Amino acid sequence: MAVTIYDVARHAGVSPRTVSNVINDYPFVAAGTRERVQESIQALGYRPNLTARNLRRGRTGMIALAVPELAVPYFSELSSAVMEEVAGRSYTMIIEQTDGDPDRERKLLADIERAQLFDGLIFSPLALGAKDLGPAAGRAPVVLLGERVNDGPFDHVTIDNIAAAREVVAHLAGLGRQRIAAIGDQPYETGETAQFRTQGYLEGLETACLPADRRLIVPTRRFHREAGAQAMRQLLELRNPPDAVFCYNDLLAAGAIRVLLTAGLRVPEDVAVAGFDDIEEGRYSTPTLTSLAPDKRRIAAMAVEQLFRRLEGTAGDPQVLQAPFALQARESTLGRAAAAGPAPAAAPVASPRTATAS
Repeated sequence: MAVTIYDVARHAGVSPRTVSNVINDYPFVAAGTRERVQESIQALGYRPNLTARNLRRGRTGMIALAVPELAVPYFSELSSAVMEEVAGRSYTMIIEQTDGDPDRERKLLADIERAQLFDGLIFSPLALGAKDLGPAAGRAPVVLLGERVNDGPFDHVTIDNIAAAREVVAHLAGLGRQRIAAIGDQPYETGETAQFRTQGYLEGLETACLPADRRLIVPTRRFHREAGAQAMRQLLELRNPPDAVFCYNDLLAAGAIRVLLTAGLRVPEDVAVAGFDDIEEGRYSTPTLTSLAPDKRRIAAMAVEQLFRRLEGTAGDPQVLQAPFALQARESTLGRAAAAGPAPAAAPVASPRTATAS
């Protein structure tokens, strides 16, 4: 038979109301009484009825995560990390795949307005810009992932994409590469993440005293393998092709490497390739992929923490929160022998200026 709140009250020698106050974290409970109730809860193995508690609070006990494509490994890995964080707070998470469709993304915001399906939304929009997101402000908690204009109506969690891209270019330039290409620019309203990476790429070239050749910047509509392959074919048609390529995600890099190898070129001896996101696939590819690694677990933790602060009314004004990152240097830029050598001591995860060989 299930343990009830009345059983806990009898065991602790307090009223059921006091047990309820402890369970719901009400502040006006004496420390000794709170401790005695918590000991009784543990001793009896009592599990609060979370559904009933959420109903009393006017909540569903559900959090939604919306991402463009679960087939993109970055989003599947990030979704797993967010799910762990949400489960740790005794909430249930549902995942929506929007496919970057503007109507589906707008419907998510409308569902938030009705507050019928979930209590808050962690949202990585692909098709909507700032003007689309603005009208939904103030209705229910929303935390954005990725880039959006600062001073917007919602919190958002990101990394410093400009600094991260500079880090990749500095790595390639430090290896003596002279013509560094970039694959993945998105010069339209909702392509902020790619645009920041292009800005960092150009700043990295300037810092390394390398010329910026606009023919070496190839835009892509999506960050898919085929887009990376097509961009690499375009670069190889140049009279003076690149000796290094910075791809704006690891799937683009996978496509680019395939084209290079098919063309009879060696990676990294002829063309070094670096990606972005540090997905698991890149750690087991041949060659293993150098990649800029956002701290996905930290991104997940920050997003969930901020969403629950919004739910509790303690978050204040919208914030831009930046998670750390680290460059993981592997065979696709270092070569097999160098990548297999002793790795330098890694800096703390919180440092955004870390390069390790792995």
